[in-house]
Amino acid sequence: MATVHAEGSRLVAGVRFQKIGKLYHFDYSTNPELKTGDFVIVDTLRGRQMGQVMGFTAPDSNRPIRQILRQATARDLVLRQHWESKEAEALDTCKETAANLRRLAGVKFVAAQYNYDGSVITFLFSAEQKIDTAVLQKRLQRKFDARIEMRQIGPRDVAKLLGGFGACGETRCCSTFLTDFSPISIKMAKAQGVSLNPSEITGMCGRLRCCLVYEYEQYVEARRKLPRRNKRVGTPHGEARVTDQLPLRDAVMVDLGDGVRKIVTREEIIPLEEFRKLAEKAHSPCDKHGDGSCECGMPAGKRQSDVIASRRASSDQPDKPSKTEQDGERERRPRRSREKSAEPGKSPRRRRGRRRSRRREDSSAKRQNRDD
Repeated sequence: MATVHAEGSRLVAGVRFQKIGKLYHFDYSTNPELKTGDFVIVDTLRGRQMGQVMGFTAPDSNRPIRQILRQATARDLVLRQHWESKEAEALDTCKETAANLRRLAGVKFVAAQYNYDGSVITFLFSAEQKIDTAVLQKRLQRKFDARIEMRQIGPRDVAKLLGGFGACGETRCCSTFLTDFSPISIKMAKAQGVSLNPSEITGMCGRLRCCLVYEYEQYVEARRKLPRRNKRVGTPHGEARVTDQLPLRDAVMVDLGDGVRKIVTREEIIPLEEFRKLAEKAHSPCDKHGDGSCECGMPAGKRQSDVIASRRASSDQPDKPSKTEQDGERERRPRRSREKSAEPGKSPRRRRGRRRSRRREDSSAKRQNRDD
């Protein structure tokens, strides 16, 4: 981390509490004379701890930042060495006390860690299930003057604390430079062509090896540029079928037939399927081109430019509807609308009333004639 100077902003220091551990940000504005490598005293959720400044950076506005209390003195450093020398003895005491408790038979105690002044001691242990350590904590409290804390850790953290050598012959990555563990899946081993034998992909902690994630993205990117298996491609030796991908060599293994196999690089591969699709598309009618000249094989009169021209011409000279279309339109309209269109300005109800009144007058006149 580089030093950042900004007016009106709080600067933070990256502090590490273990040799290979995470960085935590603290505000050092009250101690501007701090430098990289200095030891400081800070207040954490586990009490006061001593850490080492690893660098300076701009703060993260989304996280609360605590103040650095002070710079560590020579006396603090001597106290830290003194209590670190007693951690092995405290661990043995914890193991002896836990041996008398049956419920802690499958628990493995890994380490004991004092803080710099010996006021807090933390025992780290691992187990397959969640363990209740209340009874053990009470018994240990009688033997130690410090405050007792019990913390359960995973198998990868255990391997990080113990150290040792990996399957490659080098010191384990987790105890050398890894400050955080990334999620690892079996998919990463398949993408890199690693044998799925448990002894090949499992680390000393019993989990998938951390190194499987290092080159995973490079393998995925290299395989994306190569043709897939069972795909027909063109090669300098003729048409062949892809049988395997070789991402590290940027090449593929192809089968030419009769048991003949060759390795062909990506530059020598001819994508036959893509060329065939392009040829079919070129000879088939196309309606997705512009108003310009078209060479896609669409016959004249059916191109998009021709369709647009015909629409413009039809809009200038609208066609008259035929007689059959007019009759069909009339049938589709309701009866009242037809009556309105036949005699505009007159209501059909009024016409019916007038006819009825005329009929009544005619019938009354006939009756009078009969009486006379």
